[in-house]
Amino acid sequence: KFLLPSLCNRLYNSKAEATINSRRIVFVLAATKGFGATKKKNNKKKNNKKSSTKKNKNNSGSNKGFGVSSVAVIPPTSKVVIPPPPPVMIQQQTEQERLLESLQRATADNPIGKAVASSPYAGTPEADPFWELVPVLINSKFPSAANNELERVAGMVRHAVNPDLPFVEETLLDNPYRPEDDIHAYMPGLGPTTPFYDTTQFELCRRLSENYDIIRKEYEALVNDIIQNGNDRFQSVTSMNYDSGWRTLVLFYNGHRIPGFPYHLCPTTTQIMESVPLAGRIAGFNRQQPQSGIPKHTDGNNMWLTCQMGITVPSEEDHDGENPRTYIQVGPEVRPWTEGQCLLYDTTYEHETFNGHHEQERVVLHIDFFNIKAMTKLEIDIMQYIYNLREEFMKAEGVAKVGAQVL
Repeated sequence: KFLLPSLCNRLYNSKAEATINSRRIVFVLAATKGFGATKKKNNKKKNNKKSSTKKNKNNSGSNKGFGVSSVAVIPPTSKVVIPPPPPVMIQQQTEQERLLESLQRATADNPIGKAVASSPYAGTPEADPFWELVPVLINSKFPSAANNELERVAGMVRHAVNPDLPFVEETLLDNPYRPEDDIHAYMPGLGPTTPFYDTTQFELCRRLSENYDIIRKEYEALVNDIIQNGNDRFQSVTSMNYDSGWRTLVLFYNGHRIPGFPYHLCPTTTQIMESVPLAGRIAGFNRQQPQSGIPKHTDGNNMWLTCQMGITVPSEEDHDGENPRTYIQVGPEVRPWTEGQCLLYDTTYEHETFNGHHEQERVVLHIDFFNIKAMTKLEIDIMQYIYNLREEFMKAEGVAKVGAQVL
């Protein structure tokens, strides 16, 4: 809190009398835990105009990852005229600037600070102000983290601030099923990968299967709640999903709960989902309409794994022999869903789905989570912190669309 004025000045170059974009101040407050914990009261007058922000091609590597939830409406063009500060405030700001500079010097030599400095835009107007602050914020949040524990996170940051940085790992090079050009969020050094993983090695998969009957009943309760209250919670996160007949009953955005969601109707599902470090744009129940499928694509984040458990799956004998069965293909491997059984896969491989039944839909519980087998707890904690900060920054920029990429 002591550093708030200086952080604002560094981000937005505000002076004694200046126009400040009030949305951006929200991010600074959120980053210092000064905003977001309390609910904003509804104002009688609301400005629902959407702010249009121009995307800087040079900073495309910084806009990577998954979805944002709805935000309190803050006018994007709100202007705050700051009167000249009294001498005492000027002295305090000087102390704040000195402290901020000392913190930045302290982080300049750690791996994450060096990664940010490696950006070809570092120190220029094209530099992304978000990443400029990340080293200080991470150092303040995780002060005991040793440099050797930060190396792979620094590698991720290095690729984020310089999207043209080449990959060197054999698992990405010359792999026809894992196109490197589609990778947009990358942590080096996570080891070998495979399209599908052994579900017996993950406690999440065991718990989901053991509680299948309960989870299916909770899904049905959520659907009945939608029917009774007329509040359709199913969404298509991308136009590709919408056009392909895929819609999601979203339980989590960006790893966190959704205000107002009826979690009391699905306590077991929620508890099991929260037993892993959730990631991705969304997590929830996915419906695939009959005779539809998602075309081949990649999700481009090598820090996540995806788990899907069949909730309602059309039986094989119900299919017309001339049509494909209900399946998912990841890389060269094709597998069917089974009710109560999990599939675990890496979405950096090309993957596609299809429901070949003429009448029945297919429903799976979909969970993206950080790769707990390849990443350390500290790395996951830091990445969750970065994603939350980035989400707040995007809110501050006026982005409030479900499914927008964060990193």
